[in-house]
Parts: sequence; structure tokens; C-alpha cells
Amino acid sequence: MPRPEESLIVSAAEARHLFADWKGAPALVLAVSGGPDSLALMWLAARWRRSLKRGPRLVAVTVDHGLRKEAAREARDVKQLANALDVEHRTLRWRGEKPKTGLPSAARDARYRLLARAALGCGATHVFTAHTRDDQAETVIMRLSRGSGIAGLAAMARQTERDGVVLARPFLDLPKSRLVATLNKAGIAFADDPTNHDPRFTRPRLRALMPVLAAEGADARGLVRLAARLARANAALDVMTDGAERYLASIDGASSGAGFDLAAFDALSDEIRVRLLMRAINRAGHEGPAELGKVEALLQAMDQAGAKGKSGAGRTRLKQTLAGAVISIQNSRIYIVPAPPRRRRMAGLP
Repeated sequence: MPRPEESLIVSAAEARHLFADWKGAPALVLAVSGGPDSLALMWLAARWRRSLKRGPRLVAVTVDHGLRKEAAREARDVKQLANALDVEHRTLRWRGEKPKTGLPSAARDARYRLLARAALGCGATHVFTAHTRDDQAETVIMRLSRGSGIAGLAAMARQTERDGVVLARPFLDLPKSRLVATLNKAGIAFADDPTNHDPRFTRPRLRALMPVLAAEGADARGLVRLAARLARANAALDVMTDGAERYLASIDGASSGAGFDLAAFDALSDEIRVRLLMRAINRAGHEGPAELGKVEALLQAMDQAGAKGKSGAGRTRLKQTLAGAVISIQNSRIYIVPAPPRRRRMAGLP
């Protein structure tokens, strides 16, 4: 049963508080799809800007992924409301061939890429999305099901950098029901994307489980609280990793080469070692962020190689490639350097 506060509308005073951190921005892009969350974002942001003597320029951007015939009409409806609210509006289209697998992830990447391009084009420092407390809870469950580490289970942050802009999520502490109530009170109609209920995709399937989880005590409020606690723990571990990096650098002295002293590295806790490897691989590599599971497997291989060396079975040696970086152990030192570019196979040759 919903709590009484979940049906309350978002007042103008509350909107001023939600957007207060960005009142000095020159321009802001609002990601508006036509659904209730993003329409509420545009409605409340427009009211907030009107309350300021000199507010940021607001540009609403609707991304048409070309996957549903209704999307074009929904974009026109968003434009009509944007005009009524004195908000600039642009429709951007995801063109080109669409993948047959991993479509939601590819569509999301394309959406953020287009939003970032629009923001950079109009001088905006931030892209606002309308992610709610419900979305945050679903993200926790989704990442839990995929075996994410602490950083992943911390879920979405209020602000994150992506593609040269800052993604801002002012509604992360609000339930979706309050945004729907706000639009209903204002008499604003909204679209319902059927893909949000399509069981072929992971998030809708997990969304259908949320009432069952809530009945067992794992409701959205509790899951978001868990994410906040893990975010706090993740931040503390990042600080500890910073200190470990400084420590390893201090004992290197005049040592040459990128990496760490093996004995000093081995003396650290596993979580810090994983994070140190992840950072070094991502700095040296050229094939995207390293996957946590693969870094954990690398650390296990390093420990096994070290155990053989300590047992007298031979010197500690290892060489592996991961995410475009070469990780090797030589002369009691771990080296992490860029891997040579992969050679393209000649046509007709194996």
C-alpha cells in the first residue's frame, strides 16, 4: 500500500530546492521523452526558472530511437508543451542500423551520446534526466542480479560525468508516483511507452518483481537506502585506494616503468589490490573499461604465480592482456603497459 506522501504533488517551493544547485548554470538540457517522469522534469524546471530573476537557458531534447511509430507523435506533443512553457525544444533521431541483440543498452548509449552532443552544441553544462527513486531501486536489483561489485551496487549518483557533460538526476529521492500526481494536478497528459512493460527486456521483468520484493521488506525506499550506504562505502574505499597508490609510488623511488612493487602490492587487502589493478589497466589500456570479474580473475592468477615462486617452483612470472593493456610480473615488479594494436587480418587469410 503506497505511503501517503507518495501521492503528494511536487510544489514550486520543493522544485526550487531540487534544482537549486544548478541555478548558476548558463544552459541546461532536459531529456524529455514524453513519459510522466520526464514531462514532470520539464514542467517543474520551467516553473523553477520562472521563479529566478535570471535563470539558465532550458533546452528540452527528445530522442526518437526509430523503434516505435508512436515516437514521432510523442516528440511533437513534447514540443507543443515545451512551447507553452517557453522552453526550447529539439528532436534528435538515432539513425542507422539497430542491433539485433542488446537493443536496450545500445539505445541508451545512443540516447546519451545524442543528448551530450546537443548539450555541447548549445553551451549547456548539464543534461538533466528524470530518474526517480523507483528507477534507482530497479537499478540496484538489476546490478545485483548481474553480480556487480560495491561500485555498481551504489547505483546512480546525483551527478556523473559522461561524454564531456555532467548528467544530473534531481529526482533520485522522489517516488515516481509524486511526479504522476504533479502532472495529474496540472492536467498534463503523458505517454506510456509499451517497451517499459515488455517482458523481452530485463528491466521490465525485474520491475514486475518489485511488488513481491516490497512485500518481503525490500521496497524501493530500502533498496535506495542500501545504494546510498554502498556509495558511502565505495567512496571510502576509493580514498583508501588513493592512499595505496601514493604509498606504492613513494617506495618506488627511481624505479622505472609503470606498475607496482610486487611485495608491497601483495601486502595490501584484496579489494584495494583489485581497485589498483582496475585503475592501472584503465589508464594503460585502449579497449574500454576493464570488467570487474576479469580483473578479479587476473588477481587470482597473479596470486597463484606468486605462490609458485614462494614455494621454490620457479620465479614469479606472469603475462596477460586485458582491456588493451599488458600485465606482467618480472623481477619482483608488476608492469602494466599499453598492449600493441591488434593486427587486422588480411582478406582471404585465416
